[in-house]
Amino acid sequence: MSLRSDLGKVRGLGSAKEGVAHWWAQRLTAIALVPLVLWFVAGIAGMAGADLAAVRGWIANPVTAVLLVLLIGTAFHHAQLGLQVVIEDYVHSEGCKLAGIILIKFLAVALAAAGIFSVLKIAFRATLGG
Repeated sequence: MSLRSDLGKVRGLGSAKEGVAHWWAQRLTAIALVPLVLWFVAGIAGMAGADLAAVRGWIANPVTAVLLVLLIGTAFHHAQLGLQVVIEDYVHSEGCKLAGIILIKFLAVALAAAGIFSVLKIAFRATLGG
């Protein structure tokens, strides 16, 4: 038994099969962000009053650097997924919708890359003695 209308069957219209994957990705990134953000807030709060050298030393720790890279990548991916839904729901012009989604994706990738590069630069500079 199918819930599709006869016209929908004839035209081949129906689910694009992408909504569920997007929904799951958004939920999984949200779940991943919970421990990462709690760890980050606890780490920053524990360094209250620390100088720049102490913060750089904290970032240079390999575990911290890996967790920061995961936090940055996950946060920007989650934000991009959420903003894409907002654009799809509230922008009605197909051209503007496509341009907005492309812009959001490029910005998310660019900003995540800049953040990850910054963490790795600090981590490797400290490790290599620079």
